[in-house]
Amino acid sequence: FLGVMPAYSAADDALTTKLVTFYEHKKDSSVPSHQATVLLFEPSNGSLKAVIDGSVITAKRTAAVSAIATKLLMPPFAEVLCILGAGVQAYSHYDIFTELFTFKEVRIWNRTKEKAVKFAASVSGPVQVCSSAQEAVTGADVIVTVTMATTPILFGDWVKPGAHINAIGASRPDWRELDDELMKNCVLFVDSREAALTESGDVILSGAEIFAELGEVLQGTKPALPEKTTVFKSLGMAVEDTVAAKFVYDSWSASN
Repeated sequence: FLGVMPAYSAADDALTTKLVTFYEHKKDSSVPSHQATVLLFEPSNGSLKAVIDGSVITAKRTAAVSAIATKLLMPPFAEVLCILGAGVQAYSHYDIFTELFTFKEVRIWNRTKEKAVKFAASVSGPVQVCSSAQEAVTGADVIVTVTMATTPILFGDWVKPGAHINAIGASRPDWRELDDELMKNCVLFVDSREAALTESGDVILSGAEIFAELGEVLQGTKPALPEKTTVFKSLGMAVEDTVAAKFVYDSWSASN
């Protein structure tokens, strides 16, 4: 797949487009499944100002949005973080989640155990490698799914009542990470209603009702409900890349 994600932010006076190539690797590869480049333009005349590594921006902005959702939706006194998947997004989520939150335990599971072991060995803090997704999820307060799964790998009857799930993978209308039981018995938050109803297999195929966009919670027009079992379905929005790219460019400009 080749994705093109243009956006303009009037508030930031920033104009970008992100180009993303996405290859569903059948076997493990040294090349990431997603590769991206962000082009930053001068909004007043359209000239190209910068070409920025979009893979880094995508990884960090996705994890940052998940962190915002988690801050709003996770149960109080959350102690156990579980990450399903061990790719690029697993690393970026681990970094920001352990920076912002205090978890007593971090668990990881990956379909290929070697990648989970490598992850645990390469990050800064202690991580428990689990032999099954169920083992990793059981009793977890915050769960992050960052897999290439096309059928569910997380099941509702495993999930602790009141847990918060950030569902990052399954970005196609016919792909799933979460099963119907979880989708139908959670309070569902999304980054974009429009995108979720056309792109997210977890939302479309389960028929789950969207409670709110994350922006509505931030603006105070919808409640967060951290006492409930919550799911944040993240598909990513082009404006997140725009704001992030402008931030990077402005930081670079200030130091040069």
